[in-house]
Amino acid sequence: MPVQASRVLALVGLLAGPAAHAGTALAYPTVPRGTHVDTYFGQSVPDPYRAFEQLDSPLVKEFVAAENALAQPYLEAIPAREAIKARLTQLWNYERWGASLSGGNSFTVPQKRGGRYFYLKSDGLQDQPVLYVADRLDGPASVVLDPNAFAADRTIALADFDIGPAGRYVAYATSDGGTDWKTWRIRDVSTGQDLPERIGLVKFTSIAWAPDGRGFYYSRYPAGASGRGDDTKQVAIWYHALGTPQDADRFVYAITDHASRNPYPETSDDGRYLLISVSDGYQTNGYYYIDLAPGRRSADARAPLHGEAVRLLDRWDARYSFLGNGSGRNGARTFYFRTNRDAPNGRIVAIDLARPGPAQWRTLVPEAKDAIEDVDFVGGRFVVTYLHDARSVVRVFDTNGRARGDVPLPGLGQVAGFDARPSEREVFFAYTDYLTPRTIYRYDVATNRVDLFRKPSVALDPAKYVTEQVFYRSKDGTRVPMFLTHRRDLAKDGRQPTLLYGYGGFDSSMLPTFSVPVATWLEMGGVYAVANLRGGGEYGRGWHEAGTKLRKQNVFDDFIAAAEWLIASGYTSREHLAITGRSNGGLLVGATLTQRPDLFAATLPAVGVMDMLRYHTPSMNARQWSSDFGLSENADEFAALRAYSPVHNVRDGVCYPPTLITTAERDDRVVPWHSFKFAAAMQAAQAQAPGCTDPVLLRVETRAGHGAGKPTWMQIEDFADQWAFLAKHLGMTVAFGAR
Repeated sequence: MPVQASRVLALVGLLAGPAAHAGTALAYPTVPRGTHVDTYFGQSVPDPYRAFEQLDSPLVKEFVAAENALAQPYLEAIPAREAIKARLTQLWNYERWGASLSGGNSFTVPQKRGGRYFYLKSDGLQDQPVLYVADRLDGPASVVLDPNAFAADRTIALADFDIGPAGRYVAYATSDGGTDWKTWRIRDVSTGQDLPERIGLVKFTSIAWAPDGRGFYYSRYPAGASGRGDDTKQVAIWYHALGTPQDADRFVYAITDHASRNPYPETSDDGRYLLISVSDGYQTNGYYYIDLAPGRRSADARAPLHGEAVRLLDRWDARYSFLGNGSGRNGARTFYFRTNRDAPNGRIVAIDLARPGPAQWRTLVPEAKDAIEDVDFVGGRFVVTYLHDARSVVRVFDTNGRARGDVPLPGLGQVAGFDARPSEREVFFAYTDYLTPRTIYRYDVATNRVDLFRKPSVALDPAKYVTEQVFYRSKDGTRVPMFLTHRRDLAKDGRQPTLLYGYGGFDSSMLPTFSVPVATWLEMGGVYAVANLRGGGEYGRGWHEAGTKLRKQNVFDDFIAAAEWLIASGYTSREHLAITGRSNGGLLVGATLTQRPDLFAATLPAVGVMDMLRYHTPSMNARQWSSDFGLSENADEFAALRAYSPVHNVRDGVCYPPTLITTAERDDRVVPWHSFKFAAAMQAAQAQAPGCTDPVLLRVETRAGHGAGKPTWMQIEDFADQWAFLAKHLGMTVAFGAR
């Protein structure tokens, strides 16, 4: 429902004249505090902002409008903002091959299907990458999909795509306004036309093409009473035949004996098997398979399409990833898996389906000192990406486990790609570091030859900057690595504006990556620091588990120790140090700033998980995070969560550092009420702190989600706000080209 302007102004209670001047306390929106109280194991825990969980309510809409009406004028009035926005726009304007559609360390490189090459490319300031196809990569190309034409504001994004076996069809998923809910369509590559059907009720599912290319397998949620997908329930696997409506899809498989496990499909490259990856959290999983040999398909539309699934890996003792299967009549029944069972840093094993017990597994590539980040089965060989002190090293092994050499890399950075069929010897990968945009290389598996394919040209002089890796000790003595990128002529006088970034969760490794916002920050004279915290995957399973559940405080201790090291080493001071993080990293910032408000000059928590007692309530997906966080339903885990939950640890009367909280209305992964509750609690506390004028702002994007697919123009506006906020509160003089 629309919000009347007079109601918004009354809710905001803006002071007459500009409220953004230093030394002037902001008048925050007046938010009614509810009386709701939850009881956990005999302990009463107030939840005064429980009403924010009703995201469609008039209260929430008025609150969002009021917060934006306070934050936007404040940010737009900062003198440096326009210069920062202009420089972000200039630096973003460069040609890019490939794209990260799902965020994190994912990246899509050119792929070969049906004798043709498919690739994503942006010409510079395009808001969404375009999918092309070409007979030769150095020849003329045709547009397959241009997501920039999906919506006038370019907020409908290409979220995923999968090319059919012969390259005739492309199944592609779109996300509207940043939601995790996807709609899949099928495009005929030769005609550029879509088939009539639409596939909905899906999140996070991959597409597993049938070997004949006439259909595919996918996972979907059941429909709720509204007709929309019900993500409080489990997914099931279905088969879709091209050219038919979704309601004609055939049921394939569902988990019926465990309420929180979800099955997702993939097919073996030879088309013989449907592999079923079963997820339940992030630390362990299962793997089943169905034999797709001819004659095993049911003709009865009321029965499952195929026979029963064989539960190959069902002990829930480790993580497993299917890599491929052997060739030939007998070899095809040998499956290759990457696993951390009995190998915290990972290994590659061969499992004979006739003798699948763990005692009969053959270790092909044993555990090494460095952790395995990824494995690709390409050209009949395993291309293994290891992490050596949070940077990529790539080694190649044959199917007997013999080492075939290292892939030469151009620097100490991150690689992604190697996505090709096991029979293909040509494959592509991307390399990046903090000063190098993603550069595409062509790799010949048989000869171990690497050739430069596409190198972007960016308006940044990397020679002026340097990246160094340092190591520091956390509170308990653990040695933690950190990357620092800054000007070569940096003076360690304790006055350098420094931005410290971290994540620390879900086995995700923070590797060197180029970003336009970071390049802009460097040009502003800033130091950019990335701490490789426990909870990530930088050093294997043990490093990850050391930052989970009852040990989650280790992550915050690591981050605080990084900040203290930067100050003690002369890089910066409390008056010039800011912290930032997104999602689980937003939780990191929220927990750290409430534990150590004295340590930072500014904080930027983005799309954060802030209410740790109720994070699991909106959806099945959110409950899956319990493998890292634990659950408030368990006594010991409740105590750990309550001790650091940002919403529950804001203290009245404390003057917190200047804080810009950012979220998005359409974020259905980390729902925005986390940030709403945190902002309301922070603002209430700040208003009671004697003499405190440091602002706490909430900026809500109304046409975005968790981050993936956000158009370029929106990212520029977002980072212009954040960097301007830092410039103001770290005392920076912004003059690009002056240094």
